[in-house]
Amino acid sequence: MLIIPVLDIKGGLVVRARKGERDSYRPIETPLSPTAEIGDIAAGLGRIFPFPTFYVADLDRIEGRTEGTGDLSHLTPLLARSAVWLDAGFCRKDDLEAALAVEGIVPVLGSESQSDTAMLQAFREHPQLALSLDFRGDDFLGPSAILADETLWPSRVIVMTLARVGAGSGPDFERLEAIKKRAGDRMVIAAGGVRHARDLERLEEIGIAGALVATALHDGALTPETIADFMAGAEQRIV
Repeated sequence: MLIIPVLDIKGGLVVRARKGERDSYRPIETPLSPTAEIGDIAAGLGRIFPFPTFYVADLDRIEGRTEGTGDLSHLTPLLARSAVWLDAGFCRKDDLEAALAVEGIVPVLGSESQSDTAMLQAFREHPQLALSLDFRGDDFLGPSAILADETLWPSRVIVMTLARVGAGSGPDFERLEAIKKRAGDRMVIAAGGVRHARDLERLEEIGIAGALVATALHDGALTPETIADFMAGAEQRIV
């Protein structure tokens, strides 16, 4: 089971995400770091476990406050130690190609950022690409064809349940199991709601390859020993 720490970035700082209510996100306060700076948070998480990959959600670009991929130098502290799965609201071919050209970055194509299936059709077979199937409650965010046609999906699929992010309500096991059955041998990653080791065990039982996690790391619900047990043998599946 691959455990991937999440860094939600807004205004250049790591913020505390909860239920996908992005307007209310504020700089994170955590015992792992004295500040909400990306490098400090990454270092704090690294003291728990030498995570080989991080997930970064650039909320300013996802929500269109900043256009294009732009300068990726803010990711340097992460890329120096790990791979980065990056959701930066990719919706243009040139931005996605620029990210694919950066060593260590796995671009995440978020369904909420797509207006049609063109990007997936063009890049679905690229080995670096990941797709995020984004949900708010029961509503799928993005073109319905992306969810309906699994032949469009690349080799890595994230199931993002925004309402469960930071809410302490547990993952959406039913949805995850249904998508895993459709995904076949693709790597399916759960996002939203992981609270503790029992959630990870249940995800593992239904064939989920990994989980994006934030709150359970900052509040200590997942200990270094627990993380090490789940991560054993998972590193080779990251990039």
